[in-house]
Amino acid sequence: MTTAYFVTGTDTGVGKTRTSCALLHALRATHPKCVGMKPFATGAEETTDGWSNDDVTQLRAASTLQVMPELDNPYLLPWPVSPHIAAKLAGQTIDIEHIVHAFDVLCEQADAVVVEGAGGFVVPLNETQTSADLAQALDLPIILVVGIRLGCLNHALLTQEAIEARGLKLAGWVANRVAPDMPAQEDNVATLRQRLRAPLLADWPWSADATPASLSIALPLP
Repeated sequence: MTTAYFVTGTDTGVGKTRTSCALLHALRATHPKCVGMKPFATGAEETTDGWSNDDVTQLRAASTLQVMPELDNPYLLPWPVSPHIAAKLAGQTIDIEHIVHAFDVLCEQADAVVVEGAGGFVVPLNETQTSADLAQALDLPIILVVGIRLGCLNHALLTQEAIEARGLKLAGWVANRVAPDMPAQEDNVATLRQRLRAPLLADWPWSADATPASLSIALPLP
């Protein structure tokens, strides 16, 4: 049976890709064939080899299994905006069933799959659905990345409520200290440890140079 997780965040720019890659490196110790999946990536640059997104590139570098692009990144959208707007600008519609099918194919090939969302947990994907609907369709345990900065307590606790309202399991969370000058960081992390109903998998200090392979992260319990 394939091990799989869905990585979401309290906001954009809080370290979901860093966490997803660190999780892939941790899984590699016991799962020979690991692959990261970015169902929808917004913000891409055109290169001589085609369109490229940095998050997708990092996930592929952390994976041990290389797959067809349409499987690990079904939607690659040039504009760095919300997925539903980026898709509209590209003349596309993000289809959750299409993403679920790609995920199912990945599970047939891989021992472990790490699915990284975009933005926060309830970012719109199309006219009626959000990434929370995708998480519910995949029915995976959720790992929440909390960017430790002003507002993180409210964002983290609201996200926990949204996850539980969908009947999903919050398997663990990561404290990623993205604002080095933020006061009372320890108090904020302590508050989250008390109020988030899941184990703390990692507490990372701010670092511009840390690589996913060097970051320690505990694997959630089954």
